[in-house]
Amino acid sequence: MTPLLKVSGVRTFYGAIEALRGVDIEVAEGEIVTLIGSNGAGKSTLLMTICGNPQARAGEIRFADRDITRFRTWDIVRLGIAQTPEGRRIFPRMTVLENLQMGAVANPDADFDDGVRRAFELFPVLGQRRNQSGGTLSGGEQQMLAIARALISRPKLLLLDEPSLGLAPRLARQIFAVLREINQSSGTTIFLVEQNAYHALRLCHRGYVLANGMVTLEGTGGELLENPAVQAAYLGGTGQ
Repeated sequence: MTPLLKVSGVRTFYGAIEALRGVDIEVAEGEIVTLIGSNGAGKSTLLMTICGNPQARAGEIRFADRDITRFRTWDIVRLGIAQTPEGRRIFPRMTVLENLQMGAVANPDADFDDGVRRAFELFPVLGQRRNQSGGTLSGGEQQMLAIARALISRPKLLLLDEPSLGLAPRLARQIFAVLREINQSSGTTIFLVEQNAYHALRLCHRGYVLANGMVTLEGTGGELLENPAVQAAYLGGTGQ
């Protein structure tokens, strides 16, 4: 079966610095796949490279069996890839509803009203704050808004960069529960970069470990949770 996303031998540079050193990753349709690794391993760079900024200097990125390695970011988004970037990057002066409208620009054919209804079902607090400026929301609420904005375009593939970063444990668990619901209810494929390795590996179907710009381990979420090297490096040596 052809994977929805296939990254093959991708090398990405910032000037003379090689950030990704021949990365190979596959994400099948309907999967949740997570990528863990230490700070500076190249996780965010991989997501940005998939979205075309920066572009890979070598290797190939295929989406829905189409070579998108040299596509512009806007053209990639229109194919059905949406990203929730690290740091949320909502529009702080716009209301919650206006932020959602910005997400709808990527897919004019999507039913915006239905998308908003679904967003407010997933994140009821956003419905309560629909006319409130995004910059006045709490960190957790802004993360919910960033995810909802990405989902408005009805993407085939949702890329998430550190969705639990800076959140209290209760809010982080809520975010992970919603991601599971999104995957199970609509079949949305999710590729997740996450610093909370324990919760990310419990959530995912499969996972990869990235170190120094290279994939060093891969397996099911359960296999990686039980891996002694993963436990020592990312789970405090306990698997918890």
